[in-house]
Amino acid sequence: MDKSVLRLTHFTDPHLYGSETESLRGIATLPALTATLTHAQAGDWPPDAVLVTGDIVQDDPAGYTHFRRLFGSLGMPVLCLPGNHDDPAAMQRELNRSPFVVNGFFDLGPWRIVLLDSCIPGSASGRLSPQTLAGLNEALATAGNRHCMVCLHHHPVPMDSRWLDRVGLENSAEFLQTIDRHRNVRAIVWGHVHQNYDGLRKGVRMLATPSTCAQFLPHSRRSCGSKNALLGPRARSTRLPDSQRGEPGLGYPRRP
Repeated sequence: MDKSVLRLTHFTDPHLYGSETESLRGIATLPALTATLTHAQAGDWPPDAVLVTGDIVQDDPAGYTHFRRLFGSLGMPVLCLPGNHDDPAAMQRELNRSPFVVNGFFDLGPWRIVLLDSCIPGSASGRLSPQTLAGLNEALATAGNRHCMVCLHHHPVPMDSRWLDRVGLENSAEFLQTIDRHRNVRAIVWGHVHQNYDGLRKGVRMLATPSTCAQFLPHSRRSCGSKNALLGPRARSTRLPDSQRGEPGLGYPRRP
């Protein structure tokens, strides 16, 4: 394996329940996550780490048991952060053992992966607290020669969707100002939006990955499922090269 390239597989928004058969928008969430993982393992596997950007459960902490069972024996770090449907305290309690890492940052070779909690209790929107922004600034400032990928649940840029953009990151300007102070940031990755996004902002790759269950219709004015919702669960296989900011190398979503 080329150690100058970090390989990361990104899963997001599985929305698990305690029940193994419960569904969200017509998709049984646990079988969908299982299928996504199986598909990923049949492709560019194993990665150096797995990233999961929130909404692991759908307001049901019993769902963490299924997640721990599926991801706890993969033999690699599983980097996690909460989404608005998670219970952050229960998530910390249930995933407080190896191989899980919840929030903070994790160094892998020439990369630092920063994991942010953007949740507001009782709200679908997100916000980074002053303490979290200060922690982000510190993590980026102390990364040394490492490249940095910053991960959170809520989208920090508009998705061109009237309803989704009402429940994004409320203080995105403060977040992006912090990012702009550090030349070592190569990518920002989020969940929440249940659709693909691939953009570039000031040399930083901006990426969102579809949910492992149902998708949202891009550019929609109201909350609705996507016509692609039944195409199957998805994950993103990403290669992070030890190269200069803005160069290619960050991957695209994988589809069954």
